[in-house]
Amino acid sequence: MTSSVDVNARSDIGAVRHVNEDSYLAQDPVFVVADGMGGHARGDVASRTAVESLSRTLAAGTAPTPDEVMTAIDEANAAVRALSDAEETGAAVAGTTLTGVVRVRVPERAVEEWMVVNVGDSRVYAWDGRSLDRLTVDHSAVQELIDAGLITPEQAEKHPERNVITRALGAEDFVDADSVFVPAGAVPAFLICSDGLTRELSDETIAEILAGDPDDPAAVLVEAAIAAGGHDNVTVLFLRPRG
Repeated sequence: MTSSVDVNARSDIGAVRHVNEDSYLAQDPVFVVADGMGGHARGDVASRTAVESLSRTLAAGTAPTPDEVMTAIDEANAAVRALSDAEETGAAVAGTTLTGVVRVRVPERAVEEWMVVNVGDSRVYAWDGRSLDRLTVDHSAVQELIDAGLITPEQAEKHPERNVITRALGAEDFVDADSVFVPAGAVPAFLICSDGLTRELSDETIAEILAGDPDDPAAVLVEAAIAAGGHDNVTVLFLRPRG
C-alpha cells in the first residue's frame, strides 16, 4: 500500500459506567470500533476479542480483498461466539458491535478502495470539512421503526427500546455484516464512533465541533460527549487518508 492515514483515537469509560466495554483497532488497513453489548455478560471481553481477531487476520500492512475482510469478520464472530456457552441465551450471551473502514484491493477493478463494514449501531460518517454524511445504517429496533414510518428520528432518541440492537457479533453462529465501498480519495476524512457519542451529541453538534478543525478531533468529541452526560462508554476514531 502506497498511501497512509492520519488517525486520532480516543476511548473513555464515560461519566456513569464502571467498565469500558468499547474497544478499537486503528492499524492500517483496519480502522474499527467495537462496542460490547451493554448489560450483557463479558461485553468488554467480547469487544476486545473481536478487534484482536481482526488484528490477526487482517495484519498491519496487508492489502486484503473484500472477500478476505468478510471472512475475517466471520472469524471474529466465531471467536466472540465461543465466549458463550451453548445453553446461554438472551442477555447472558457475549456480543459486540463492529463498525469501521478497511482499505481493500479490488482485483476485479484493479483499484484500492475503502470498504465500510457494519454490524450493530456504532457508526461511520464521511466528513468533507463542512458536513457529515452517515455511511452506515443502524441495526437497531428503533431504526426498524423509523424505516417503517412508525416513529421519527427525534422520537427514537427517547424510545424505550433505543438500546436494543438487532445484529451483533457473537449473537448467532452466522453474522450478516453490511458493506459499502468508497473510492480511494473520495472522502477527505472518516469519523467512526460507538453510540456513546451519537447518543449525547447530534450530528449537527458533531459537525460544528469538527468544523472548528481541532488538533485532536477524537479527544475533543469524546470530551464533549462526556460533558453532555457521558451516559455510556465513548469511542471515536477520526481518519484522514493521505496519499
